[in-house]
Amino acid sequence: MTCRERRQVGERRQVGEGPVQLHAPEDVPRAFAEAWNRGDADSIAALFAADADFVNVVGFWWTRREQIRHNHAYGFEKIFAGSTMTLDRVRVRDLEDTAVVHARWRVAGQSRPAGDGREAPAGTAGRMPTGDLGGEPVPRQEQPGERRGIFTFVVHRQEDGRWLTVAAQNTDIIPGAQTLLDDGSGLHPAHYERRPAHYEPMRTEPGTG
Repeated sequence: MTCRERRQVGERRQVGEGPVQLHAPEDVPRAFAEAWNRGDADSIAALFAADADFVNVVGFWWTRREQIRHNHAYGFEKIFAGSTMTLDRVRVRDLEDTAVVHARWRVAGQSRPAGDGREAPAGTAGRMPTGDLGGEPVPRQEQPGERRGIFTFVVHRQEDGRWLTVAAQNTDIIPGAQTLLDDGSGLHPAHYERRPAHYEPMRTEPGTG
């Protein structure tokens, strides 16, 4: 069965309400985004083989399904509670019973670490909850901006026809950067070309999506 035929079967089976089924490789990132928007770490873990590998945006390498579930549950509680993920583009490279799926995403609504000292701008009071550290209220914090990135999923078709992820890696898009540089204080975006003041990055430039 070709990738297009699998896609058509998947579309027929997905008519109406209900979760995305895993009858085609491209169903995997769609199901991931749906589970993310529910804050559902169990459903995310169910997209992965028991011994799957997952490398996140800062290089944490998880090597089994339970690690993937545990760390996403932590993320939904501490970092991404109430956040939303939107997929902008999905591309599939079909390799018969295996496929490589790239998905470009956007995430909005990430939390800021409590007590980082960033006050909310005028007019935004009340939009973010306050916490408590040692009896003192935490300053209300500015909502972080939207993030963009690209997911890579390596998926394999199971005997029952479902596609499960055997390896995944997530990468942030950093507009205008070509790479990262450690200047002694940590990693920072870097660009090695001099650019005019009116510079606008081309869509094909590395790191700009």
